[in-house]
Amino acid sequence: MDTTGQQFTTESGSPLANGKMHLHSSVKRKLAEEKGYVFDKRLRYNVRQNESSCRFRDIVVRKEEGFTHVLLSSQTTDNNALTPEIMKEVCRALGNAAADDSKLLLLSSVGTVFCSGLEPSYLIGRLSTDRRKESSRITDAVREFVLAFIHFKKPIVAAVNGPALGLGASILPLCDVVWASERAWFQTPCAALHLTPSGCSSYTFPQILGVALANEMLFCGRKLTAQEACSRGLVSQVFWPTTFNQEVMLRVKEMASCNAVVLEESKCLVRSILMPLLEEVNDKECRMLKQLWCSTKGLEALFSYLHNKAYEK
Repeated sequence: MDTTGQQFTTESGSPLANGKMHLHSSVKRKLAEEKGYVFDKRLRYNVRQNESSCRFRDIVVRKEEGFTHVLLSSQTTDNNALTPEIMKEVCRALGNAAADDSKLLLLSSVGTVFCSGLEPSYLIGRLSTDRRKESSRITDAVREFVLAFIHFKKPIVAAVNGPALGLGASILPLCDVVWASERAWFQTPCAALHLTPSGCSSYTFPQILGVALANEMLFCGRKLTAQEACSRGLVSQVFWPTTFNQEVMLRVKEMASCNAVVLEESKCLVRSILMPLLEEVNDKECRMLKQLWCSTKGLEALFSYLHNKAYEK
């Protein structure tokens, strides 16, 4: 078990006992097929057992000297996918870290996948029960999740140990420093998943990557390697996988040795002017998602995507 609790977390899909197919996206299938993505529930269990605090179900929060370490460690979804419940846990952890004596927050994950974003099979399962109610509940959770990153006053360091997809990639520009493992890659296949952009990516991606590449990512599902993401400014540094955790912890501890007021005020100078704009973008994106999920065509398109991918090959 390493310093950030990274272990293997991927499971393959299988038919459910009630006869319904447990549907997975093509991205999840790809992850499951790649060499080395082997799941062992005992490893995740050991990480959680070693924590002094078990107040969270799908994340692990560690209080370190000078900083708070939040790890995505979903037991209810595959590949650290996000649900409203998981997003609420992250918001609560950020709220606690904002009020304590931490100087900064480190965001990483347990497993080989950093975050696979919103789970399409979860969306179709919930939206099929009560489209209007569930679309409001899910979009409200996304809005508050993104706002938690926008409003967090202390520096946020994201340590991306593996693939970051969808909302898991979209929130990275809302962090202040992003370090990636050589094994990481980034993808926001919004159009392919019949979703519109989220996490303020409709604004931040064109600003960071340029309009052309941002459109390729948001419309065409263009996948960026860690090195490509670094060269375009989405990631600041890339480290070798075998030393990734050590490199991250060394640098985070160096940051945590700085004066807390200086760190917070420096972030305020960099970010405060953008805050109203990001709030507006987040609100517009969530309204669009809600409108899409409330529509019959949007739900049918999402179901058609999942159905086709489940029977590929």
